Amino acid sequence: MSDTKKNKQHQKKEKNPFAQAEEEVLADWDAKEIFKKSIAQRAGAKEYGFYDGPPFASGLPHYGHILASVIKDTVTRYWTMRGFKVERRVGWDCHGLPVENLIEKELGLKSKKDIERLADTEFSSVEKFNNACRASVFRCVDEWKNTLRRVGRWADYAKQYATLDNDYIESVWWVFKQLWEGGLVYKDFRVTPYCPRCGTPLSNFEVNQGYKTAEDPSVFVKFKMQDEPNTYFLVWTTTPWTLPANVALAVGADVEYVKVEKEGEMFIFAKASAGRLQFLDAYSHGNFASSIIEKITGKDLVGKLYEPMFSFIKPYKKAHYVVAGDFVSTEDGTGIVHIAPAFGEDDMRMARENDLPIIQTITSEGKFIPDVTPWAGTFVKGADKHIIEYLRKENILVHAGVMEHAYPFCWRCDSPLLYMALDAWYVKVTDVKDQLIANNQQIHWMPEHVQGGRFGKWLEGARDWAISRNRFWGAPIPVWQCDKCDKQKVVGSIDELSAQAKEAKLTDLHRPYIDAITLPCACGGAMRRISEVFDCWFESGSMPYAQWHYPFENKQFVENTFPADFIAEGLDQTRGWFYTMHVLATALTTKDIGLGRNKPAFKNVIVNGLILAQDGKKLSKKLRNYTAPEELFDTYGVDALRYFLLAVTPIGEDYRFSDKGVQEALQKVVMILWNVVSFYTLYKNHKQHIRSRKNTTPQVLDVWISARLAQTVEEVTAKMHDYDLTRATRPLGEFINDLSTWYVRRSRDRFKGDDVADKHTALETLRETLLTLSMVMAPAMPFMAERVYKEVGGAKESVHLEDWPKATSNPRDDKILQDMIRVRKLVELGLALRNEAGIKVRQVLGEVRVANYALKQAYEKLIADELNVKKVVAGVGRGEGWISKREDDVEVWLHTEITDELKVEGLLREMVRTVNALRREAGLSVQNRVPLYYTTRSKELQAVLQKFENELLRGTLCEVLTEGSGGEHTKKLATDEGEILFSLGTHTT
Repeated sequence: MSDTKKNKQHQKKEKNPFAQAEEEVLADWDAKEIFKKSIAQRAGAKEYGFYDGPPFASGLPHYGHILASVIKDTVTRYWTMRGFKVERRVGWDCHGLPVENLIEKELGLKSKKDIERLADTEFSSVEKFNNACRASVFRCVDEWKNTLRRVGRWADYAKQYATLDNDYIESVWWVFKQLWEGGLVYKDFRVTPYCPRCGTPLSNFEVNQGYKTAEDPSVFVKFKMQDEPNTYFLVWTTTPWTLPANVALAVGADVEYVKVEKEGEMFIFAKASAGRLQFLDAYSHGNFASSIIEKITGKDLVGKLYEPMFSFIKPYKKAHYVVAGDFVSTEDGTGIVHIAPAFGEDDMRMARENDLPIIQTITSEGKFIPDVTPWAGTFVKGADKHIIEYLRKENILVHAGVMEHAYPFCWRCDSPLLYMALDAWYVKVTDVKDQLIANNQQIHWMPEHVQGGRFGKWLEGARDWAISRNRFWGAPIPVWQCDKCDKQKVVGSIDELSAQAKEAKLTDLHRPYIDAITLPCACGGAMRRISEVFDCWFESGSMPYAQWHYPFENKQFVENTFPADFIAEGLDQTRGWFYTMHVLATALTTKDIGLGRNKPAFKNVIVNGLILAQDGKKLSKKLRNYTAPEELFDTYGVDALRYFLLAVTPIGEDYRFSDKGVQEALQKVVMILWNVVSFYTLYKNHKQHIRSRKNTTPQVLDVWISARLAQTVEEVTAKMHDYDLTRATRPLGEFINDLSTWYVRRSRDRFKGDDVADKHTALETLRETLLTLSMVMAPAMPFMAERVYKEVGGAKESVHLEDWPKATSNPRDDKILQDMIRVRKLVELGLALRNEAGIKVRQVLGEVRVANYALKQAYEKLIADELNVKKVVAGVGRGEGWISKREDDVEVWLHTEITDELKVEGLLREMVRTVNALRREAGLSVQNRVPLYYTTRSKELQAVLQKFENELLRGTLCEVLTEGSGGEHTKKLATDEGEILFSLGTHTT
């Protein structure tokens, strides 16, 4: 047998029993089609709109995806149980740079030009490349589906959508045409972030995803004035490669400038920048004030001519003079900015305001053109050092250094970005900016601070969105332009295109096939499609409409569920999917086209933070700094993971993931609950179990646990309505703890006792509690909820076909809740006193007194049992042997004297504990009544057995006590009075 097969068998053997049970539940759901039934039974009910953001399926899911999936599944399960019809479908993001970069690596392509040279013709090259992209996008879909299914994520996988489908693309075209007809789309030649490796412009929010700390040159250079000898403008730049494209210098009109001498040369710079120019310490030996030769206002410098630093390209209009710019700052640099319109937004604005030439010195690959002879063909960032050396030799360089700052890199290929003047298509976001901000107020954010913080601030700084990409694998922009008169036509549907291109076969809307379609122009020319494709964020932002092929199909459904009632993704999507959906929804609803007016894309949104490895680094398969999800599923089960992700990881904040947290959720929530269920199963007697309380009286613990359950249902319901999943999930764990450690533990004697009526009451209370609990925990922990529901005899085929429980079905008694909190505080203080006195709880004590509190008899018994004392009375302790403890207005006195009688009772407790431990080791159930044997030389221990024989047998579920040796199961108890060895005989029942 191979090692691989051995390992697989070993893993299977080691699978956690809770994980095994979850897989059985999954199989049962599938076999009975429970998800389909949960949707079908809500036919005719009000629709609840949910959008699932499309991930790229070319990579495997990680814990960040799992967290988002658990959030989505929990919320949609909840609203289904609330009576809504919640359609759920998944989708896949298939286009854009993420996919293209992956294929470039696999094909060994280094640049965009390499793609265009893949085959003999450009058509064949694009076809070959796009076919490779298409083949890759679904390579991990099965892994995604398996992971989503394993974490309990319910969705209709048969109705999945993909952004590469023709139907999807057609809806994207419709969205674009709506914006075009609304005057919200334009083409412009302007400076935009540009990736020279990918050969395409990027949007400002894509740029924001790629900032990293980087080192760049920090150089000060001098531009010589034409009309004043030996006088120079001192300029600072971190991009020496832009200097050959310089056409002007900008100053602040109202800024004060000074002229200072250094070694026979005059330098002009802003007075406020002097403190940063320590390299000019030659002026008057550092005495700056006495070195000032002249003070000048910026507006007096405007129009001054200077000599060009380089003359590679002759300007085609007037250049190389000083202009005024409102963006000029004295916070850094020298207060004088060099202007290269092809490489800066402010620079381009200066060019347009002052009629300056635009000189382009680099290629689309970010390399110098042949005209820049010394560095022709060199990538600009790599040329910086050569340019600096040239400036030094030519005595143009005044000072050179290095600075560390945040610099944008391509979010996909990690290449340094350049700001470069290009033709691109834009959405006029600034035209709808006020409405974007207003629509944001209609959205309920969780956490709330995102609304006015990260998202709100981003909206306040919203800029026009560059939506075109000079790439290949994407939805084509449906603009055809005449090659004769330049007239443009936007197509909004396949039918519209077919009507004008009657011979065209529209089986695939991608490049290069769509590029081959020409349309007739009224002028007699041919209209050809522009080469650009959409930014993939435009496609995912169109998802509310395109996933349903709106408006061509499902029109009523989409309009009924728009805006979505709920979405959820990570915090990074505030500048990604959340933002693009918000922009497009706002733009589309500036007029009513069926979607309403002035609407956001969604009403409620949960924003999760980034899941990090335990060391604080990003999760990395290469670093192996996290446990593979499927391994963790098998080790701890999914419900433990779901509880951990929902209850422990803070919403909207980054979190260091640890297996230990999941293990604790398993031990402190899942296992404790199942122990309670097992306890119930152990003691229920189907023949005698009466499910009616008409002839029985509930005890105080029964009333309390019912009130505590009602409190939990109310709390979970309120927080689920508020989309606060952390505060909706934690109460489940708290209630399970109370149910186990207080109700069940304090009721054990009732379950074991001879009072049949009281036993039935306790069992029925526990059953009803577990039944309601299974429903209220069903959205967050669907597997355990199903198991609990079936174990206690739920009436329906699945707990997930139930309606959400109403708190009113278990009346909430606030008085008993407050009383029990106080009782438990008294017990806590009493146990602390025992601990301080060094007396074990198993040793019976005589009395505890409670000051300033009148106790009900039922509570007295609870306290007495929990503290193992003979009686509980009101008052304070007097005399020797009393110790006390006080917290707030609660004061407890404990009598620590141990009489001979109390000592004997303590020994009995030790014996009961020892024998019950022996029963567990022997694997006996409560039905197994066995003989109990003992041997001891201690007369004191024998006396205890003689006096309390019946109590020992009743407390250990043994049928007879006999001196001597029994079977193979034995356990020794050592006391101050001696040792005793217990053994068990063969059980008869």
